[in-house]
Amino acid sequence: MTDIDPDQIGSNSQPLEWRDGDMPYSQAFGDHFYCQTDGRLECGHVFLSGNGLPERWAEKDNFQIGELGFGTGLNFAETWRQWKLHRRNGQHLHFMSFELYPMQRDEIFRALSHWSEIDAERDGLSAAWPDNPQGIVSLDLDPQTRLSVVCGAALDGVRAAEPRFDAWYLDGFAPSRNGDMWSEELMRLVCEKTVPGGSFATYAAAGFVRRNLVAAGFAVERRKGFAGKREMLCGPKAL
Repeated sequence: MTDIDPDQIGSNSQPLEWRDGDMPYSQAFGDHFYCQTDGRLECGHVFLSGNGLPERWAEKDNFQIGELGFGTGLNFAETWRQWKLHRRNGQHLHFMSFELYPMQRDEIFRALSHWSEIDAERDGLSAAWPDNPQGIVSLDLDPQTRLSVVCGAALDGVRAAEPRFDAWYLDGFAPSRNGDMWSEELMRLVCEKTVPGGSFATYAAAGFVRRNLVAAGFAVERRKGFAGKREMLCGPKAL
């Protein structure tokens, strides 16, 4: 069971461009879906390491990750790959992502085909993905891994979620192009839904994003960004 009423959630679609072969580009936001250098390695540097993963998985039998912006599913696929490498018997991961414009199955498959390292995860996700993603897409992808994609505005989805998140991937489009995804109201909700000891990580380092995260209740740390990007932000929920 999910923690959100599916009737509260809508769905949309957006036209994509494909640049340099299999690089998806959002016409709605005027931005690429992931780092043009290597989105999979960026996921490891920013979201996994920024949240202390996979080391923190050892601490809990049930771990829940929240993500703002499912996009191509790349962050989930790489996280699932790492989870399978490090999990113990009996542990369970719930990955819940909030996405205004869910992609179609063939778009996800095409975007993730760039990385052979996640072929198994791409195939598993694509095979389970519905023809018409809307409401809440809830997939038990293996006995220890559940994916929930909440289709609709992130503010509505996060507000309706239970406060069970151990870590957050804040991965909306660039703050200059998608300010709603980085608003103080949404960051406050993200923090409220985070368990004590939980954390966030993001590639973004804009001043207003940092200020909104601090105001929301996170202890914000600057770290070196990925692939020449000067900074990224991460940190725990403040005590």
